[in-house]
Amino acid sequence: MLIEFNATNFRSIREKASLSMSASSSREHLETNSFSTGLKGLPRLLRSSAIYGPNASGKSTLVAAFHFMQQFVLSSHAQQEGQLIQFVPFRLHPETTGKPSEFEVHFVEGGVRYQYGFGVTSSQVVSEWLVAFPHGRPQRWFHRSVKENGISMEWEFSTLFHGGGRRRLWQESTRRNALFLSTAVQLNCEQLRPVFDWFARRLAVVSDQTLIHHAFSLDLCGNEEGRGEMMRFMKAADINISGIEIRKALFAPDLIPTGLPELIREQLIRDMKDKELANVRFRHDIAGGGAVDFDMSEESHGTQRLFWLAGPWLDILKKGRVLVVDELDASLHPLLMRFLVGRFHDAVANTGNAQLVLTTHDTSLLDDRAMRRDQFWFVEKNEDGSTRLFPLTDFHPRKEEAREAGYLKGRYGALPFIRKGRLSA
Repeated sequence: MLIEFNATNFRSIREKASLSMSASSSREHLETNSFSTGLKGLPRLLRSSAIYGPNASGKSTLVAAFHFMQQFVLSSHAQQEGQLIQFVPFRLHPETTGKPSEFEVHFVEGGVRYQYGFGVTSSQVVSEWLVAFPHGRPQRWFHRSVKENGISMEWEFSTLFHGGGRRRLWQESTRRNALFLSTAVQLNCEQLRPVFDWFARRLAVVSDQTLIHHAFSLDLCGNEEGRGEMMRFMKAADINISGIEIRKALFAPDLIPTGLPELIREQLIRDMKDKELANVRFRHDIAGGGAVDFDMSEESHGTQRLFWLAGPWLDILKKGRVLVVDELDASLHPLLMRFLVGRFHDAVANTGNAQLVLTTHDTSLLDDRAMRRDQFWFVEKNEDGSTRLFPLTDFHPRKEEAREAGYLKGRYGALPFIRKGRLSA
């Protein structure tokens, strides 16, 4: 469960940008769009949040910050000594280029609330901290920070962080450009395993639609039960198909598009030799009886996108994961967008309290019949070119306010500035 995410000095983000999934006291769509964590002292959490803003305002930067934090946690233990940390700080001000970037996330995993974060420069981790709330009260399990000389590291460990003699091994094995969390877990620190696993198994970040892996949907259709799930999903979205068939065949050179350079053609033949390809076909009923099969390429872009999204979507909902996705609405009709988001608000479909954070230009979601006021966020650029993230609730909109019209009229900001004038030859 995601509670809050913070990023500072990363790409277009200069000052700290905070995204909260905590629900307000409003009772609108309370049971469908929010849920209780079951933990004392924590508010209800939102099942989804939508982020709006003009192009180049920083929506994708926020998703990229999620992605960087996740990947650094999962892979920093493999950093070689002296290897640079690949990230970009805010570059439009001389004071920020040499300062560290910071990332922090508050979440619940295994019934325990955690607060984990770190700060990095291109050469080293300058700070890292973990606070756990196993009994509702904060316990700072560890904290590391660079001393004033900029080289030596100062460490603090709580007596509640176990490990005995192995703790020194974990500490000494952590390189300057690696995270203690990543290193300790690789060396079998079971106490930190739930924190690491939240990044590895619970968080899913899609910063580019091309990264949605087709294997999810193909594997799901590999058996009768899975095809049934897929069919129910597609039909719930009002996609008029009566069957799905996956035909597999070995790769053949004649499948390669014509016109490619010979060197590329030869490389493809070598790479694809003896590999099996899957061809998806959809069955459509014919008026008066019978049916006809359509190849995937003959379907609309929206149907194709929905099919490839269906597998990951069902997996996220089934496992109660947190999905952060950039520009979900590409090639999707607004009603399909509302359907996909609505799966997270459906108690039957979302039994594991999965959560969705999406960036979008689809203003139809602003309708008060679909989402709560506290589920909307906006980004816009400040005068210095930095990104500012702020919630709709800052404007105290009325419960039944026409939010879509208000946004398009500029009431909440975060709109592109379009200059008026004639085009010159």
